Amino acid sequence: MADPPGEGGAEGLETTPEDGVGASARDGRPFAGLASAPALVLAADDPAALARFYGAVLGVAPCPGLGPTHWRVPWAGGGLEVYAPSGARPQPRQPGRLALALHRQASGADPPGVLQRWVEAVQALGAQPLGSPRLESFGAEAWLLDPEGNRLLLVVQP
Repeated sequence: MADPPGEGGAEGLETTPEDGVGASARDGRPFAGLASAPALVLAADDPAALARFYGAVLGVAPCPGLGPTHWRVPWAGGGLEVYAPSGARPQPRQPGRLALALHRQASGADPPGVLQRWVEAVQALGAQPLGSPRLESFGAEAWLLDPEGNRLLLVVQP
C-alpha cells in the first residue's frame, strides 16, 4: 500500500512494498515532487573564493549554503553548489569531460569582439585561457580554466 502524502514518503514519490518504486516513477514522472531546482556541484579547495568568482562571472551574489564550507550561486533556474569535500570523501582535482558552459547573445554586435571582452573580464577574475578563442558555426567560443582548474566554456552567439 502506498504511503499517504506527507506520511512516510516524499510528496509524489510514495512507494509500495510490492515494488519499492515511487508512484511517480510508475506513471512516467520519476522526478515529480523534487524539492528544488537542479544544480551543478563543484568541489573546491576554497569554496568561498570560487563562489565569488562564479558570482562575478554570472553577475549574481553568492549565498551561504548548508554549512560553513558550502556556497550557492543562483544560475539559470537552478544554481551552482560550491563546497569543500569532507576529509572522509575527498575529491581530488582531476581533468574531465564535464565543463560549465555560459552563453551570451551578441545582439547585433560582432561575436568575436563580444567574446574577447568577456574573456578579458573573466581572466581579470582569475581564469586562465585554454588556447585561443575560435569562431565556430554556432558563434564564438573560448575555453578557460577557472581559478581552481575546472574547465569553463564561454560562447557568444550571433
